[in-house]
Amino acid sequence: MSENQSAELEWRDGMVPVSTRFDDPYFSIHDGLAETRHVFLGGNDLPERCVPGFHVAELGFGTGLNMLAMVLALRESNIPIRYTSFEAYPMAVDDIARALDTFPEARAVADPLLAVWGAGIRFFTIGPLSVDVIEGDARETLPAWDRQADAWFLDGFSPAKNPELWSPDLMAQVARHTAPGGTAATYTAAGFVRRGLEDAGFDVTRVPGYGRKRHMTVARLR
Repeated sequence: MSENQSAELEWRDGMVPVSTRFDDPYFSIHDGLAETRHVFLGGNDLPERCVPGFHVAELGFGTGLNMLAMVLALRESNIPIRYTSFEAYPMAVDDIARALDTFPEARAVADPLLAVWGAGIRFFTIGPLSVDVIEGDARETLPAWDRQADAWFLDGFSPAKNPELWSPDLMAQVARHTAPGGTAATYTAAGFVRRGLEDAGFDVTRVPGYGRKRHMTVARLR
């Protein structure tokens, strides 16, 4: 997989970007920002766990919506944290802006992202977050990463359509790059994903999902 491949999109109802490569939307049609808060922030007990230097990592940057939700969550406390995201197919800046127009609250804090993204800058500061977006296949870039995260947002496209980003080998790399007692959360409750996390060393729990999704998965490294 080339590191410089970009996202290929079509738009559903003129508002929701859908990956034509994976035939899957980038966020929930039924309020993606609320789903992000339920799954990734709530699933990792954030922002309550945040302290200076706390590190969030993510598989799948997409529109940046999860990152912006983190910015919004820390607006009052302004706790400085690190945020690293692994993205194989970066979206064009105009597409990110168009997608974020669906969520005025997130779009209102997105200008620093859009300003640097169009210039090809992938390491930047936005609010209290120091953000690093690492482009390329996570199966190659994550093993080479030299840091550990306190919380993971596992936000690849559907495991049925993008199984490579949910493989047992990659879940083992997630565990290897998780600080002791660190957590992970994802919208999917697919059995092979849960088993991969368990085999990698996480205690895994199926909990209520957001909206029409009955279940999601949270995990804590043993």
